[in-house]
Amino acid sequence: MELTREKIVADVKGLLSEEQVNTEEAVLQANSVDRFRKYEDIHGIYSLPLPAAVVTVHNSEEVSRLLAYSNENGINVVPKTGGSATEGGLETAAENSIVMDGSQMKDIVSIDSYNMMATVQCGVCLEDLENILREQGLTTGHSPQSKPLAQMGGLTATRSIGQFSTLYGGIEDMVVGLEAVFPNGKITKIKNIPRRAAGPDIRHVIIGNEGALCYITEVTVKLFPYYPENNKYYGYLIDDMKTGFAILREVMVQGYKPSVARLYDPEDAADHFAFSDDRCVLIFMTEGPKPIAEATGRAIDDIVHTFSKKKKVESRLIQNWFEQLNWDPSKVTKERKEIKETNRIGFTTEVSGNWDVIHDIYERCISRIRREIPNITMLGGHSSHSYMNGTNMYFVYYYELRNIKPEEEITRFHYPINEIIVEETLRAGGSMVHHHGVGKHRTKWIKEEYGSSYYMLETLKHAFDPNGIMNKGTIFPLE
Repeated sequence: MELTREKIVADVKGLLSEEQVNTEEAVLQANSVDRFRKYEDIHGIYSLPLPAAVVTVHNSEEVSRLLAYSNENGINVVPKTGGSATEGGLETAAENSIVMDGSQMKDIVSIDSYNMMATVQCGVCLEDLENILREQGLTTGHSPQSKPLAQMGGLTATRSIGQFSTLYGGIEDMVVGLEAVFPNGKITKIKNIPRRAAGPDIRHVIIGNEGALCYITEVTVKLFPYYPENNKYYGYLIDDMKTGFAILREVMVQGYKPSVARLYDPEDAADHFAFSDDRCVLIFMTEGPKPIAEATGRAIDDIVHTFSKKKKVESRLIQNWFEQLNWDPSKVTKERKEIKETNRIGFTTEVSGNWDVIHDIYERCISRIRREIPNITMLGGHSSHSYMNGTNMYFVYYYELRNIKPEEEITRFHYPINEIIVEETLRAGGSMVHHHGVGKHRTKWIKEEYGSSYYMLETLKHAFDPNGIMNKGTIFPLE
């Protein structure tokens, strides 16, 4: 029998404590959405089912009890930590959901500078961890723009990536071991070791699961020496994206490891760099021990200079820009104010592809959006994460919403733009999502993304969440 909202709240208060269960309407509204619906949120419109409660958990045992109860009673659970998600993964798609908030699980369990690992609970803010590590001459190497807001559980659950990924990798390259709780209440721990060949790498059942399989309670990540005094910054103006992709490919294929390798098209560059002069901007940063940082920088500079029609940019301009790049709470507040005042809003959609298709993906997406979507005020993109075999493309778009009802924004603009980018990327053989996660708004293409391997993904869901209580509609489409 389906439990009433009142019964769920009463049961959870008895299971944990009254102080841990929040049912204030404003809190429920804020926790029914994430940044995908920020235009509705800014205007106080909440079209999704409100959760029954937002429940704060403090340890793995509480997570276990709450999940086991929800599993037994068929209650949808939305795992949450920092709340900086952008793809609808935190939306409450089912009636009377429980939002399980792990943001108070803030213990830094250990910093092991000999074995170069840090173990933290899921609610530890990445920037807080980084600040502590940097005082000790260490770093995780993980630096997404959301670093001041994002927490370690959510970063791991969404398979996140940071600005220095070309050197350090994505979160999946940094995670050593994890603790997670599955819907039946089973607490599981993967031990912290450098590598093993004892069957499949089961870390990857947990990393990137977006709360659709389990709740991550603890993460252990690698540490690296921190040498900010050795950072080198390089910038160039070039004529076109095709040349930029060719340079990025040459740097990667020759085996160099800059921490940052970015390519901006003219429109996106104009939004970031006063010196762009209506050209593409190519950026590199090298870091690490001084001999490595300097040698890598010289080699990349040599590669760039084998291409014609480029202009070098002063390194201090690149450094100044990087130092202002990250989000913080004041920037989010300012953004919300500007959106409401101007009725102009911006979003991003990020994809990836091999070297032989990435330029075509860029051209086709830009062309179709300009042709098919009205009211576009800015449309551009950049590549920010490169690999031996390809790179990503991060499309950035703004549109005008005057005389448009807030609840129409998604269907008239955001959905259609996403659809164009995803369709063209999949048609070219790329991936529909590079690092923000599938969330709830790219699930219609999940089977096309996976092809015949969808069998494996679907089997994981059936095995670990047979009652379907974990974050309904995320990764796996609602029936």
